[in-house]
Amino acid sequence: MLNSSLRQLGSALRARKISSVELTQLYLDRITALNPALNAFVTTNAETSLAQARRADALLAGGKAQPLTGIPIAQKDIFCAKGWRTTCGSKMLENFIAPYDAHVIEQFNNAGAVNLGKTNMDEFAMGSSNETSHFGAVKNPWDMTRVPGGSSGGTAAAVAARLCAAATGTDTGGSIRQPAALCGISGLKPTYGVVSRYGMIAFASSLDQAGPMARSAEDLALLLNVMAGFDERDSTSLQRDKEDYARELNKQVGGDKPLNGLRIGLPKEFFAAGMGSDVAKAVEAAITAYKKLGATIVDISLPNSRLSVPVYYVLAPAEASSNLSRFDGVRYGYRAPEYADLTEMYEKSRAQGFGAEVKRRIMIGTYVLSHGYYDAYYLQAQKIRRLIAQDFTDAFKQCDVIMGPTAPSTAFKFGEKGDDPVQMYLSDIYTIAVNLAGLPGMSIPCGFGDNAMPVGLQIIGNYFAEAQMLNVAHQFQLATDHHDRAPQNIGLQGS
Repeated sequence: MLNSSLRQLGSALRARKISSVELTQLYLDRITALNPALNAFVTTNAETSLAQARRADALLAGGKAQPLTGIPIAQKDIFCAKGWRTTCGSKMLENFIAPYDAHVIEQFNNAGAVNLGKTNMDEFAMGSSNETSHFGAVKNPWDMTRVPGGSSGGTAAAVAARLCAAATGTDTGGSIRQPAALCGISGLKPTYGVVSRYGMIAFASSLDQAGPMARSAEDLALLLNVMAGFDERDSTSLQRDKEDYARELNKQVGGDKPLNGLRIGLPKEFFAAGMGSDVAKAVEAAITAYKKLGATIVDISLPNSRLSVPVYYVLAPAEASSNLSRFDGVRYGYRAPEYADLTEMYEKSRAQGFGAEVKRRIMIGTYVLSHGYYDAYYLQAQKIRRLIAQDFTDAFKQCDVIMGPTAPSTAFKFGEKGDDPVQMYLSDIYTIAVNLAGLPGMSIPCGFGDNAMPVGLQIIGNYFAEAQMLNVAHQFQLATDHHDRAPQNIGLQGS
């Protein structure tokens, strides 16, 4: 069962080959056995999860099951879930119990899915390695000495190690796609506004987007069918007709060229200096496979993409400094035990409650928004953001999807980039531009590097082209087995 797709698990549950309670218990047992080493989960609650599983079994018995009814899904610990500890990977929220459900959690509850627990993450989603979490670093199940990526590293590690059937993540500058690449799974960041941000603890509001993480593109489509939808409580939520993101996967295609006519754009900026030779080799092999599937290659340019990292690290900290001002020790969250007056309570609570990376970004953000620097930094960054988006608009006149590496290297070792924040920030060099433009992007496994670590292929689509992208990924996965490969020594024999 552990290697089954979501569709296969749904069929098994509806056929009563296994109950949701049995399936949930199977994953809970694996979490108990493997999580002490991996540190992928921050919180589990077996009693609550099994109660949800029993309700799902009742729906299944009554013939009222939906595609994900009874399937255990892990949730990134950035989503508020009523009655669950919701920490955002921070000491600031270490003991916070959410009083309501995020829209994403509501959607999964309505679909009859089981909440298996909350996954570890970089503090307030700020990081590319999952080393900034107050609860300790998550280990990459392919090599415990290496990072899983971030900020959705707990989710990526949990899916790769088969601690859950699938899970949710969030992506502000690559935080779904980069850990998906480093852990050898599939991850999708939808078009900005397709998934509601209500109840998702904010980092940078104009960039944050929730999305699914799973083993395959087919699984991502089923998850996005649940997650997507208009929510009037989120002013950035887009009011669009409901669509089936799996609809392209089931189309009948003739011959051995199911992607005949697809134009793949390869940006010259994505294949320049800085990418590891082993990553380049795997990505080039994937492009060759796409040619065999009928796709044609178009050379394109995204000239302003080189500015995406500096633009991001002006805009994202600026929004973070505003969003995180609510954590002041007054209404909820951590409060310093000793202080002389209100001002000192603010200062000590924030100094003690936030970690180093969060403090760094708050200070940068406050600086670029301050009088005398707003026009020089923040306003200029917004102008360049518009140019970056225009580059993509121009590129999609020449191609249907854009491809390239998800990350410049495979998973690096713990501590390797901790003393150099700039090098850490460059881990997202290929992904950030997608968030700045609000486009959908995804990562799928496409091979392995020199250290037998996974390599991710990034697929970028035009606005609202998720169904097309998912089919592009799905056809590749029908022709390859990279997504079916699992880390060694995680107890999958015979499963």
